[in-house]
Amino acid sequence: MSHFTTIKTQIKDIEALHSACQELGLPLLQNTPARGYEGNTIKAEYTILLTGPYDIAVNKQSDGSFGLTSDLWNGHVEKEVGKGYGKLLQFYAVHKATREARRKGHMVTRTEKLDGAIKLVIAPI
Repeated sequence: MSHFTTIKTQIKDIEALHSACQELGLPLLQNTPARGYEGNTIKAEYTILLTGPYDIAVNKQSDGSFGLTSDLWNGHVEKEVGKGYGKLLQFYAVHKATREARRKGHMVTRTEKLDGAIKLVIAPI
């Protein structure tokens, strides 16, 4: 029985996702099946390889954004990337915003708060 669940996201920049994965210490592999419950796998354009028994498949959706699909059973994925992929999506947003700001010639300063929040200050150079 498959336990894979797809979450629609606003991930549109694979390079920003790659940077987020690097910061989290997670490899982002191309054309590698993602692991799930009892050895099940799912085809993926990209796979975020987790240290636990399950991975995250990243596949393009009909609207051009990328969806995240993984087996969420027993909290294995949540332990590594946060509930609802929260930590992964937070780091993705930080890297995407930083890339866009720098592309437009702005300076970016990043500070992390004690509660885990990340503050970006974007200013013209």
